[in-house]
Amino acid sequence: MKKDIHPNYMDCKVSCACGNSFETRSNVPEMRIDICNECHPFFTGSQKIVDATGRVEKFKAKYNLK
Repeated sequence: MKKDIHPNYMDCKVSCACGNSFETRSNVPEMRIDICNECHPFFTGSQKIVDATGRVEKFKAKYNLK
């Protein structure tokens, strides 16, 4: 490996907009993010399908799904 071309790898404090914070390692000392695993709908189970044009109902009707 070449010397003096790699960034410094240090502890990084990550803060989310929801108030959650955790530590990881990165090349920056601090990160601020909008969505984390504590507030993302996929991980919280509050995921909702937003369908304004009726595509989901059309698909279900096409394949006789309930």
